Amino acid sequence: MWAADWKDTSYWLDDMPQVSGVSSDLKRKVDVLIIGSGYTGLNAALEIARGGRDVMVIESGYPGYGCSTRNGGQISTHVKPSLEKLTQKVGASRASAMRQEGVNALNWIEELVNKENLDCNFLRAGRFHAAHSKDQYDGLARDAEKLTKFENIPTEIVPKSEQHTELGTDMYYGGVVFPRHASVHPAKYHHGLLSRVTEAGATVVSYCEATAVNKLEKGFEVRTSKGDVVCQDLVVATNGYTTSITPWLRRRVIPIGSYIIATEPIEKSLMDKLFPTNRNITDTCKVVYYYRPSPDRKRILFGGRVSAKETNTATSGPKLHNDLVRVFPELSDIKVTHSWFGTVAYTFDELAHTGCHDGIYYSMGYCGSGVSMASYLGMRLGQKVLGLSQGETAFDDLPFPTKPLYTGNPWFLPPVVSWYRWRDKRQIVNAR
Repeated sequence: MWAADWKDTSYWLDDMPQVSGVSSDLKRKVDVLIIGSGYTGLNAALEIARGGRDVMVIESGYPGYGCSTRNGGQISTHVKPSLEKLTQKVGASRASAMRQEGVNALNWIEELVNKENLDCNFLRAGRFHAAHSKDQYDGLARDAEKLTKFENIPTEIVPKSEQHTELGTDMYYGGVVFPRHASVHPAKYHHGLLSRVTEAGATVVSYCEATAVNKLEKGFEVRTSKGDVVCQDLVVATNGYTTSITPWLRRRVIPIGSYIIATEPIEKSLMDKLFPTNRNITDTCKVVYYYRPSPDRKRILFGGRVSAKETNTATSGPKLHNDLVRVFPELSDIKVTHSWFGTVAYTFDELAHTGCHDGIYYSMGYCGSGVSMASYLGMRLGQKVLGLSQGETAFDDLPFPTKPLYTGNPWFLPPVVSWYRWRDKRQIVNAR
């Protein structure tokens, strides 16, 4: 069901005010140039500007044009590889430290929101991770017990018989609650960050595309659509929008479109029935869906991957609506008012990466956990540029893998997604 005046823009951008202080003029020489005005770039810029250096952020579109204003606004402590897998790869001590960084990132972003007085609907309502089968539920329950025992991460196991206390659907077989997980209005959060960055004296230039990077004897020259810039230090904070101007980085991140819809306003009684706890929701499908009530609890925001290949919002919207109705049959007549997408970045080892390569500072590859991790690692990256020891993280100096013949176009993604979607559907059918 489509609203007659549906929008192909992010619901989060509705009625957002313009930020003062954004410049259309380019400085031709700065201490630090940051390419990308998302959470990574802005948090790095805030640290650097308050550290006393002259910093400029450039963005190919409007500030926050990428996924920072188009994501679902869910914040977890999630680092994708399990403690066991990471221990096998990097040893027990570092594995524990890497997993802890997920907790650190969420705690830090809450502190940032409070300290900077950012009006962004930050809420620790928790996340319900739902199982599509009895076997998956049993696995979630075992994993939850390990998380609490070995990593001190609070969890609550919810059997199918008690599922309606968390979510008003009979589709799942119970699940696990992560009570410390949070949500945010992503565009308001970005808007607040941008205000703090310009207040700190940083220059932010919109509609300024970086087209080439040349290394100099001391520093870099960056060509842009508005002219050339010479800088002492260069930060690349482009994540899912990384281009061929930094080929080493582009070969190491996998851009993946994530599609979202927003419904028309829903009756309060129905919303209370479907989302009694106001939590974020995810599920055990490999091609995962994520959804939640809007901060005012009037709409449902429902996102996920709808097709093997990238598609358009007119195609993704009806498919997401069908999946929403599969979870909540009561919503069959509810209209979709917004359908949009953003591009996230995965990595071949499912880990975020940050550091300095060939003189270029970078942080990217958040694998779907970008709200807190991009913010936190962006802040640490700013500290690195300032030469501060606090900038060290458990993700520093990890090997950043790629694959032979991969240059940034994920040609392998459609067959992989098709396989996962087929497997997910088969598991759901077999579980009935």
